[in-house]
Amino acid sequence: MTHDKSNRPLAGLRIIEVSSFVASPLCGLTLSQLGADVIRVDPIGGGADKNRWPVTDSGDSIYWTGLNRGKRSITCDMRRPEGQKLVQRLITESGTGGGILVTNMGGRDWLSHPVLSELRSDVITLEITGTRDGRAAVDYTVNAATGFPSITGPVRNTDPVNHVLPAWDVSCGLYAALAIVAAVRHRDTTGLGTEITLPLADVALAISGSLGYLTEVQVNGSGRESTGNAVYGTYGCDFVTEDSQRFMVVALTPRHMRDLVRLTGQGAVVDALEAGLGADFSKDADRYRHRAILNAVFGSWFAERTGAEVAAALENSSVLFERYRTFEEVVGSGELEANPLFAPLEQPGIGTYRAAGLPARFDGSHLSADAAPALGGDGAEVVRSLLGYSQHDIDELIESGCLGTSEDERLSRSPAGHP
Repeated sequence: MTHDKSNRPLAGLRIIEVSSFVASPLCGLTLSQLGADVIRVDPIGGGADKNRWPVTDSGDSIYWTGLNRGKRSITCDMRRPEGQKLVQRLITESGTGGGILVTNMGGRDWLSHPVLSELRSDVITLEITGTRDGRAAVDYTVNAATGFPSITGPVRNTDPVNHVLPAWDVSCGLYAALAIVAAVRHRDTTGLGTEITLPLADVALAISGSLGYLTEVQVNGSGRESTGNAVYGTYGCDFVTEDSQRFMVVALTPRHMRDLVRLTGQGAVVDALEAGLGADFSKDADRYRHRAILNAVFGSWFAERTGAEVAAALENSSVLFERYRTFEEVVGSGELEANPLFAPLEQPGIGTYRAAGLPARFDGSHLSADAAPALGGDGAEVVRSLLGYSQHDIDELIESGCLGTSEDERLSRSPAGHP
């Protein structure tokens, strides 16, 4: 894992990020890991996500620092014309790698593409919105509207169940990073800027359609049934062992199924079932249709063995499996230390921990990011190096309350809590 950005794919690009929460900061983090100089702009005192949980005992946000690693931070009063002009200059300043804005702070005319393109004709702007018509939305409200909660959770449960992972925010952030790279490629070849609008709700709808959740309703007239922990359309189920450990087991191919039958010693029973049911368990559809009886057949084998015995048997087969673990078990397993994706990071206010780099390896190496900046800590240096402001000019900005400093942010920090 390397922190040197000079030879990374996006070295030389400068992104101004005016954002908060998950999708937009994740876009910036991804671009930073790929080598871009990402400058996050917040209001003085920090944005709404400054103290978002999880936090340390002293109230420092583990969440905020995790998503803002490798960036520079500037804070300014964006309610004032002087602050707005300062941000506009940062976005549109000349240079081949500049002129790029990523934001989820929509509805501000001074940050709009038409206004910024008057200042720089080849500007690239990406605005993440909630819905297609511009209404506010977050992952959890978007998810409620897609239909997924109605098929999530135990089969007999009639209430919707939300997911814990903000999957649409994550997908949106990665789509946003890809869109920026595409727009830069377009600008490099044509000299033209691009206005990109990315609604979070459309990300959810696009993925739902591509995976068939919406298409099957249009084609077949009905939607996906709730399957609990079963894998839709093939064979996969969770089983409990003698010592109450739980495994997720998937037989995705005929070979997987043959191995599962062999290692559980249920060949004669499964053959009899195929004959009696007129089924062929080498086919996904038949394994799925008759999953309940297959679960009962295989379940006794798991129930009569310890987790260690089950794991040893499964490891010597082609069957796909994992034991259900907690986050504490993942960290305590030593997996992070053994995986080069993770490297020690000393984060002021948080401590030293193993932080993940970019999952993709470039020429064998994961691309990582430095520690997150102190909120507002880079303001003076950014306006000095990028805009050519003198120390006198900087002092005036700070004294007038237009430009924040890391000391301002430390003094203004409010008690931590949920957003």
